[in-house]
Amino acid sequence: MQFWKMNGAGNDFIVLNNLEERLPTEEFSELARTLCERHLSIGADGLMVVDTPTQGGDYKMLFYNADGSVGEMCGNGARCICRYGYETGLAGETQTVETMAGIVTGKRIDKRRYRIRLNDPSTIRLEHPIEVDGVRYSCAYVELGNPGIPHAVVPYRGLRDADANELRELGRAMRHHPSFPKGANVNFYELTGEDAVYERTFERGVEDFTYACGTGTGSVAVVLTLQGKVSGSGVRVDMTGGQLIVDVEREGSGIRSLYLTGPTNIVCKGEITDEELCPAK
Repeated sequence: MQFWKMNGAGNDFIVLNNLEERLPTEEFSELARTLCERHLSIGADGLMVVDTPTQGGDYKMLFYNADGSVGEMCGNGARCICRYGYETGLAGETQTVETMAGIVTGKRIDKRRYRIRLNDPSTIRLEHPIEVDGVRYSCAYVELGNPGIPHAVVPYRGLRDADANELRELGRAMRHHPSFPKGANVNFYELTGEDAVYERTFERGVEDFTYACGTGTGSVAVVLTLQGKVSGSGVRVDMTGGQLIVDVEREGSGIRSLYLTGPTNIVCKGEITDEELCPAK
């Protein structure tokens, strides 16, 4: 099997083109679990599969988390796959990508920067406080797309200097909190200036902090825009893997459109020879 390894602001992915490989869908979860295992295989936050479109898009994007679970969509993954689509000739500078959460449109800005329109929020709860170990935390809840990608948005003072182990345990507890029936990606954030935010996301399916989370970044920007804490225009969100830019267009008390812009990186291209996979694959 041929593959690309890509990352968007440190959120890293393995890309397979199933238009060429023609693998059965039921194999993708095992492929994700095996190939995304760091130290033992290629290593990544997720596996993205390019497949045949069924809704008039340029192609379909199937996304699998590192643990093999299916993801509705991935913002940084979508930006990377748009570059893949452009550079492999599957689509032009503007393209339409089918995802489980709905249609995502992408645009090439330059060689490495891509901008996508994220799925519209289907659920927004600006006040959704939760309790962990007897402590009540301010929290908002957002789902992007339909079916929605669930995100908890949690302010956290002193985030840059937070104890990594304590924050991880809190993120894990919130990720499985009973008030989130589907589980949730947990986005801790701190305002650092005018239209400037620092963020860290504990992602379901990875079950740890990732270097970046595109849909999480969009969800944080949605909440802060509706709360009047950022303008919604050119909001700069810094995280471990770099910086993403979010533009939020309001429509009354709701959101009309949500855009995510940031870098992509083609790390390597090659052939998968992992001997832990069954010989038939």
